Parts: sequence; structure tokens; C-alpha cells
Amino acid sequence: MSTRGVAVITGGASGIGEATAKRLAADGFAVAIADVNEPAGMAAAAAIGGGARFYACDVADAASVDAAAARVEKEMGPARVLVTSAGIIPNTEGVMDMDMEAHDRMWAVNYKGTVHCARAFARQMIPHKTGAIVTLGSINSRLPLPIPAYNMGKAAIERLTQILAVELGRHGIRVNSVGPTYVMTPPLRARVQSGQRDLNKIMAVHALDRLPEPADIADGIAFLCSEAARSITGVLLPIDAGFLAAVSYRTYAGGMPWKE
Repeated sequence: MSTRGVAVITGGASGIGEATAKRLAADGFAVAIADVNEPAGMAAAAAIGGGARFYACDVADAASVDAAAARVEKEMGPARVLVTSAGIIPNTEGVMDMDMEAHDRMWAVNYKGTVHCARAFARQMIPHKTGAIVTLGSINSRLPLPIPAYNMGKAAIERLTQILAVELGRHGIRVNSVGPTYVMTPPLRARVQSGQRDLNKIMAVHALDRLPEPADIADGIAFLCSEAARSITGVLLPIDAGFLAAVSYRTYAGGMPWKE
């Protein structure tokens, strides 16, 4: 039986979202998994147990989000926590030759999907004067990278998070973001295995000799949702294995003071 209320996790059928759903369930939340992948979402909810439920939802479609939000509130109660984990991962491309249809789809899912979900579930939190929202940002929002739609979209999510933190703060709702680096999720592992990503190059621009696992991101999200973070809002928490610190240090033209 939940003692902490309802936690809604979009994109909760796999990867970071699934790990977050498991972690928040372990922390005492009743978990609602919202995802377009019905078989995986139902399997994830069944694996978590304890009353976890799956809700079919396309975050790019505001009507779909509103309908899912209404069902969650009716069947489980108002959301106490929202984690916007649903998103699309890109491949490298340049602005001049990028696929604009894919660009628009990424903005529809990653950015507009975050807006749709924040609006729908914050409305459930406002009357109760409490709540926590965690958006899925990225550490690459701090640097220009050759993944234009994703890069700019994540920068927009960081700014959206700050704006929401101010607008919803007067209602007792905290809004923060996590900024992962590459995370060893099934999609990244598939890209490495197919040759679309070079693991050696990825590791070369991090301070730590490991990449985060989905559970590492879930731990950071759980902290931001907890009472321990009661005075934290409007921030992006890097969970990046030292990427932000290392990327400029390791590429300094004068060289590093030691040899690898």
C-alpha cells in the first residue's frame, strides 16, 4: 500500500523510466507508468507489482496526455510526483542536412511532450499545494553538439524547468531536472553494437571510467522527489560521470599534464 502518493513516470516501460518506476515504488509511491509501448509497459507494471499500473499515452498528443491524466486521477488518485522520461534519442547530423520531419517529431515528443505532461499533472497537484516534477534533461544542454534537434530541445527543457519552478513554486510544487550523460540503456547498447556509437570515444570524454546505468539516474530523480530536497527547485542536477568537467579539460590544446 502506498504511503507517499502517486508517482507518474512517462516513458516508464524501459530504460531510465523503468528504473525510476522501480525506485519510486521501492520508496513507497504508487506507480503509474505512461508509455506508448503497451506490451513493455504492462510487463514493467506487472514486474513492479504492489498496485503499479500501466496507462497507454502518447506524450506528443496533448489529448492523449489529458486522457491518461484523468484516468490516473480517477483510478489511483492525484499525482504527487511526475517524472517526464519519455523521449527520442538521435543520431549525429548537421543543421544544414538534418531530416526536418525527424526534427519536428523529436521536438513534439521531447519538448512538447514535457510541456503537455507538466501541464496535465501539475493541475492535479495545485489544489493539494504539494508536488514534485522532475524533467529529463541532458548534460549536453550545456554545450553545442552535432545533434541539433535533441541538443536544442534539451536546452529548452532546462529553461522550461526553471520557468515552471517559479510558476508552480507558490503552489508548493518543486520542479527540477536531471542532466545525464550517455547512459547505458538498451538503445545506447544497441547503437554501440551496431557501430553507430564508438564506446571508446564516449569514455574518452568522461572523468570517471564508467557510464551511468539507468538506476544511477533513478537514484538522482528519487532524491529530487524526496523530502531531503525540499528546498531545491529550478535546478539541473548533472549525473554525468564527470563529462561536463572533463570534456574541455581533456580536449585542451596544450595537452593534459599526464599521459593516459
